[in-house]
Amino acid sequence: MSKYAWVTLATNDSYSLGALVVAHSLKRVHTEHQTAVLITPGVSESMKTKLRAVFNVVEEVNLLDSKDEANLALLKRPELGVTFTKLHCWRLTQFEKCVFLDADTLVLRNCDELFEREELSAAPDIGWPDCFNSGVYVYTPNMETFSSLVQYAVTHGSFDGGDQGLLNSYFSDWAHKDIQKHLPFIYNTSSVATYSYLPAFKQFGQNTKILHFIGVAKPWLQNFNSETRKVYVPSECQHLANFLQYWWDIFAEDVHSRLSPDMRTDQWVDKMIQQHEANIGHWEKAPSKVYEVQEREPFSFNTVDPTGYQLNNKLNPQDSAGDRSTSVKDSTETITVEEIKTVALTSQQQTSCPDLYEPAECQANVDGGKNGEGDGVGTFEQCT
Repeated sequence: MSKYAWVTLATNDSYSLGALVVAHSLKRVHTEHQTAVLITPGVSESMKTKLRAVFNVVEEVNLLDSKDEANLALLKRPELGVTFTKLHCWRLTQFEKCVFLDADTLVLRNCDELFEREELSAAPDIGWPDCFNSGVYVYTPNMETFSSLVQYAVTHGSFDGGDQGLLNSYFSDWAHKDIQKHLPFIYNTSSVATYSYLPAFKQFGQNTKILHFIGVAKPWLQNFNSETRKVYVPSECQHLANFLQYWWDIFAEDVHSRLSPDMRTDQWVDKMIQQHEANIGHWEKAPSKVYEVQEREPFSFNTVDPTGYQLNNKLNPQDSAGDRSTSVKDSTETITVEEIKTVALTSQQQTSCPDLYEPAECQANVDGGKNGEGDGVGTFEQCT
């Protein structure tokens, strides 16, 4: 059996759903290495059983909290405090080398070659490229490193209140010492990159190997119609439509069938939402329940909107449509749907991953949509 492992973390049942999809996405691309998940007391006994059925190793750990509320508030991400628990991954010394994946990542292609990299190899963060993003990184389990990291956390804290600030401070020479430890962006492609730098995504997006759903809008909290097997994607997330659909395809085919009956009820879904809302703070609201569609408003724009004009126009109705030629068109080129289609996958080697780079079709006729057909509600029970 391989001495290498993919490692993820689940602090409650909500993130356990993400962890299960991560594991199955690895299986779909035929990884040769083991999978491991760190879990905390927040994971229920029934969910632990489901995790043990999928992961090679399920390790129960204590919750580490940074208690750095001021810095976390600056990020508007108070749930990041518990991600200090991620430090426990260095305690998995039964493995020679590991790659950590956040539970909100999605593996699109085999990337076992990452185990050829050294500690600490990671991809640049999209917000500050001299820092690495801690959603995906290569590391070597070691108890001395674990103890040193915990001590560093106690004495120095984290400049952002979460594990990313801590790890970047601890591995402070990452930006300049060894370029070989800089992973290409395709190993940790931020979900916002699909619109923040659209031309680059058009050029290189088809090579993405690991997608990272950063932020608080996680795939498992989107609306899914189990009759049509389609995920409802809000207009502001259309750039992620195909990735979200692939995540739900894996969930519907590989995860849902293994959930116990009590996990398919409305009450259990409510619990998932409550767990997430409890973590993200009072100023942010979690998306709607996964089984319910509210305010069905199909995506009807015929062009991609990289400038955010369409959204801005909704927020500022006094801006007339005629202003677009002066306020937007001069500063950026409007990219049409047909142009986006040119980045569709053509390689015959991509059999393990569907075509994620062709924009999703308009969802006006989805059950419960604009035409009024259907009840607009998908339930887990209907999913087969």
